[in-house]
Amino acid sequence: MSKVKKKMIALLFATLGLVVFWILRGGSYSDEQIKYITKLEEFRSKKNIEFRDAPYSPFNGKNKIEFHPLKYFDANFNFIFTGKLYENKIKDTVKVYGTKGEERKSVRYGLLKLHNDKHKLDVNIYETLAQDELTKYYSIWFTDRTTNDESYGVGRYLNFELNEDPEFIYTIDFNYAYNPYCAYNSAYSCAIPTREDYIDIAIEAGEKKFHE
Repeated sequence: MSKVKKKMIALLFATLGLVVFWILRGGSYSDEQIKYITKLEEFRSKKNIEFRDAPYSPFNGKNKIEFHPLKYFDANFNFIFTGKLYENKIKDTVKVYGTKGEERKSVRYGLLKLHNDKHKLDVNIYETLAQDELTKYYSIWFTDRTTNDESYGVGRYLNFELNEDPEFIYTIDFNYAYNPYCAYNSAYSCAIPTREDYIDIAIEAGEKKFHE
């Protein structure tokens, strides 16, 4: 059996198993919620396969280390937020340090004002130049009350796609929060969230601490 077929079979079983699991829990989830959870688990299964096999993954790159499946909180609908981005009139360039002590620079582009039925959050958006020094990308870096306990001690990240419409309503889903490469392999360095990036609640969603 080819590697591709093995991957597809593993992914299929992971997805089907999750659907059955949620249904057997007593039918407490709607069809839309089950669809969401299935999509999330499919994403996580694909990431496991990618991190296990891809030559650029933190397990196969610098100082190759043994792969183990990534660890996650269960899907949690309490950590999906919507809100608007308020672009900073003065975009400060801030010093951000890497885990190996090196100084980096990033632009604090704006502030996301988020809410759901349980919480209101203010989250910084950072604009950073890629290694080609031409491409800009946008990120959320954060720590929270789970940091260094259930989640990685440095902090976690979320990718962010900027929309040109200033009235656009963003959806920020912390179930997709992920660890930087340094969480798995100390050969890598990653940006450390600043004090201003602390969220004063326990974000019990997304990726957990990899190493105990």
